[in-house]
Order: sequence, then structure tokens, then C-alpha cells
Amino acid sequence: MSKLSIRFFNDRKVRAVWDNANAKWWFAAVDVVAILSESANPANYWRVLKSRLTAEKNETITKCNAFKLRAPDGKLRLTDCLDSDGVLALAKNFPGNKARHFLDWFLYSDNTTDGQSKKKAYSLFESGILQSLEPGTIKCLQQIHAYIFGGLYDFAGQIRTKNISKGGFTFANARHLPATLASIEAMPETTFDEILDKYVEMNVAHPFMEGNGRATRIWFDMMLKRSLRKCVDWSKINKNAYHEAMRQSISDSTKIKALVQAALTNKISDRATYMKGIDYSYYYEQDPTP
Repeated sequence: MSKLSIRFFNDRKVRAVWDNANAKWWFAAVDVVAILSESANPANYWRVLKSRLTAEKNETITKCNAFKLRAPDGKLRLTDCLDSDGVLALAKNFPGNKARHFLDWFLYSDNTTDGQSKKKAYSLFESGILQSLEPGTIKCLQQIHAYIFGGLYDFAGQIRTKNISKGGFTFANARHLPATLASIEAMPETTFDEILDKYVEMNVAHPFMEGNGRATRIWFDMMLKRSLRKCVDWSKINKNAYHEAMRQSISDSTKIKALVQAALTNKISDRATYMKGIDYSYYYEQDPTP
């Protein structure tokens, strides 16, 4: 075993461990069960389910391995883990939209616009493109947006020419947007407060017809990485708290600054931190589940 990983499905974590001997990932069964069952006691749910499947001689699931994974108390504890085939077989015991959405996420097979753009956002980490961009510039933001949404939206990377609003708030007037964006680009980005202020102003501008938040959060992290050698661990920021703070930031950025400051990390080159950041960024954009 050479590495541990955590990915996020919405706001729920799935711990994984890499098995060098067999060259594959193993996933914590209790984490998958917690997501699919929504049980208040997923550990007990898994024990009961495992016992039933053992009686049914379902070896795909019950032939799991125990690996040491970090528990909520911070300690490494032996945990039942399933390989990919085991996870797929386990999910079949939970029919419905929840299991389907989970499998789309687990298999990277979601063919919706969000699913496809999310895969592109993942691939940005290995593409090398981010290293060639100039953080804080409008061109940089356009290139991020064009990469993520290229082939999905015909306006990918293009500054909008129509007015848009959300939740009763109207974003920057399209007629004045070129001047607004030029002013934002000229804002300093040396300190944390300066970078956060620039991020807030870009959110108010909302330069694209769709996909602003997802592209701008990557853009924001790039400025933090270059100037402060920090980035945001977005998994530490609650979805509802984030949205409320961003709404307040139009007149008072105190709350969003506090949320982001507490979530800063120096893991700027860490793939897991980037990936869970994308998972959370897309989770922020999801409508509440009925």
C-alpha cells in the first residue's frame, strides 16, 4: 500500500487505499453504505448487510479486504474495503436515483453537461494547462472556462453579451462588462484580503452565461497559490454557509473571508486536495435534493 485517498460524493467522503501488490484501489465499504443507505449507523448497516450477503454466498461483496484507514477520531483502523467490482455489486442492493447518481460519479460515466464538464475539470490537474496561464487575468479565467465547458456550451470561454440574474440579484450589466472586467483585472492580488476582494468582485461580475462559480473558484485558487503558496480546501466549507457568505459579500465580505481563511492549506500541489475541491465546487452548484 503506497497511498491513501479521499474523494467526495456531494458532502460525503469515500476513503480509498492503493494496493501495490494487486495494482488497484480499495474503497471503504462503510463509506459507500453511508451514502447509499443514508443510515444513521452505517457501520451497523454494513455488518447486517454483509451477514445477509454472506449467507447468500455473494462473494463479490463479502470477499473484502481489511486495510488501515483513518477513522473520524484520527486513528488508523482496520476497515472492510471493496475493490471496484465490489462497489458496483454493492450499489445494486440500493435501487433508485441515489445509487444511479453515485455510480455515475464513481464510474465517471455521467453524460450530463455537469458530468462531462466535471471530468474536464478533473483533467485540468494533469493537463499542465494551469501552469501556462497567468493567474488573476481575464484571459486566464476565459481559458479555464473554455477548457471545462468547451464542446458543451457554444459560449465556452466567451464573455456574455446578455444580462443575467439569480435569486433576484442582477449581475454586472453586460453593456459595461468589458470595462468592469478590466477594472477587476487591475485589482492587486498580493495579500489574502486583496485576492478575496478580487474573487468577490468577479462573482458580482459573473462574466459567463453559465459555469461562473466552477471556473472562478479555480481562478481564485491560482491567485492564492502564486501569491501566498496556499489554496482552499473547499471540503472544509459548508455549502449553505458558503452561499450565504457569498450573498453577504456583495456588501460585506467579512463572513466569506473568515470561511476561506479557516480552510486554507499549503497543499498546493496535492492531487487529492485538487480533486476534492472540484467535487465540492460542483456540489455547491447543485440544487437541493427534494
